[in-house]
Amino acid sequence: MADGNDGQRFDRLPATDAERTVDGRATREAVVDYFADRFGIPPETFDDYTFWEKGAGKIWIYRGEAPTALEIEAIGMTCLRTRQEHWKPTTDVVQRFGDHATECVIDLDREQARRFAAGEDQTLEWWDGDWGYLIAAHEIAGESEALGVGLYVHGELRSMVPKGRQRDLEP
Repeated sequence: MADGNDGQRFDRLPATDAERTVDGRATREAVVDYFADRFGIPPETFDDYTFWEKGAGKIWIYRGEAPTALEIEAIGMTCLRTRQEHWKPTTDVVQRFGDHATECVIDLDREQARRFAAGEDQTLEWWDGDWGYLIAAHEIAGESEALGVGLYVHGELRSMVPKGRQRDLEP
């Protein structure tokens, strides 16, 4: 296998392990399975999307087709970081597809959601689901809306909302 990651080029993810040509590159199958297994997002949710890697482990999602390899700045939106022990979904992908999730969604009340959006970590001992990356959500106008990615460990929910997107909302 080659080590063909190029930080200046987008390469389409191979469909399966058998089609992989770059060591360590995620596959489309693995990405779709991750969202299904971790968050309960149905695999068919991603039928119209292609997945791309730029650099090592920065996965992007794009609705549609494009030729591979692309030397452009961006295609679609960032989706997932895969070259670490635990894959990390991005705020963008969680806000876009989080309404399809049925697992690892932590529903926050108004004050908890306000603190989460502001980037604050908070003790939430009541969560009895999985540890790790979760989708933080809050009910708005009768619908659960994904706020972003949280990391839950040892009874604490850590907001992963990027600094530039954190907001101070009225209490």
